Amino acid sequence: MAIVQALPAAAPPPAPSARRDTGIDFIRALCVLGVVVLHAIMVGVTVADGAPVFENASDGTGWIAPLSWVLQVMPLFFVIGGFSGLLASRRLRARGASTLDFLTARVHRLLRPTVITIAAVGVALAVLTLLGVPAELIAVAGFRYGQPLWFLGVFLLCQLLLPALAALHERAPLRTIGALAATSVAVDALRGVTGVAGLGFLNLAFVWLTLQQLGFFLADGRIDALARRTRVAVTAGAGVLLTVLFVAGVYSPDLIANINPPTAALLLVGVVHTGLLSLHRERIARASSTVAAAAFTRFVTRRTMTIYLWHMPVLLAMAGVTAVVALGTGAALPALDGPEWWLTRPLWLLSALALTAGVAVAVDRFERQPAPTGTRSSGRLVSAGLLGLGGVVLLLVVGTSVTTAIVAVALLMTALRLARAAEPVPALAIG
Repeated sequence: MAIVQALPAAAPPPAPSARRDTGIDFIRALCVLGVVVLHAIMVGVTVADGAPVFENASDGTGWIAPLSWVLQVMPLFFVIGGFSGLLASRRLRARGASTLDFLTARVHRLLRPTVITIAAVGVALAVLTLLGVPAELIAVAGFRYGQPLWFLGVFLLCQLLLPALAALHERAPLRTIGALAATSVAVDALRGVTGVAGLGFLNLAFVWLTLQQLGFFLADGRIDALARRTRVAVTAGAGVLLTVLFVAGVYSPDLIANINPPTAALLLVGVVHTGLLSLHRERIARASSTVAAAAFTRFVTRRTMTIYLWHMPVLLAMAGVTAVVALGTGAALPALDGPEWWLTRPLWLLSALALTAGVAVAVDRFERQPAPTGTRSSGRLVSAGLLGLGGVVLLLVVGTSVTTAIVAVALLMTALRLARAAEPVPALAIG
């Protein structure tokens, strides 16, 4: 990839700073906002033949592709995850903490709020069953809830592998990111040649790990050290190549379609995002220091995973209440993607953001609690990571039901117990 060829081959790791990068935190907060807005606008609810119908409002529409170019922020999120994770691990090492302490903090920060959310969803599904809600509607709700959990599983995997990949980055930065990027491209090629769509899911690892690795270069200052002209050329080149691949039919111009399974097109999106971020670091830093931006960033940063985990249950509850009210009053719901539907979107989006924020404030203490010190047994921590991943994968593959929610909660609680030790250390920011 062009960005890899342009990067300086060697640079000593900078001394870890105790100060957070407010500009990066601000961009990450905007990414979280973008995810909530994107998912909210895709929720469609109508009534047909006296029964509610829940659909993806973007299916078959022309607006989702251009909108995805604005709101598909996951590549940037993983780049920032690599940036923040590398600096956080270096700060811990500078204070004398171990790699196991870092991983324990990550496991607890990610899985502790997840246990609460899955348990609440399981109880909600049980209540709906007792109330006589049709099983197919409950299955749809469980499926929709589980869809965004892919991020949790992949991000957990990336963070668990971060220390090992950071060590490779320090020894052979270009070879490491080059190998990951080449493997992700090879997976796409093999998928295209064989026609086996399932092969694409291998890129759940390689695409996102490559983007996390790109974040290491941003953290090291290697990208910012490039001449501005070089960064402009690489960013523009990645954008042009991405457009050519879309026009040629290699990848879909709908970036949402490129995420399930992930394709190497997202690597080019990540390069564009990273280039723009580097080119505008000073402007972003100034913008992040305003009173409104700083307040927004603080609110989201301390609740990043809580917001992500709860926004879908909030959206599903909003859709359910909308359907119940329509059925109870006989009010007609606007046809999806019609003029009346679009007129209702501003209120819908504002309601979704307000309710998600309210729920996040109510339950964020599970994310903000300090993590315990890391277990001194790497075997226990590996087992904790595998159990945590297993609980998430169960909901993704089998679907979220009362039974799978109980099993997932049991797996995640066991994972947390395995990773737990005696003395608390400061919780690490998710990055």
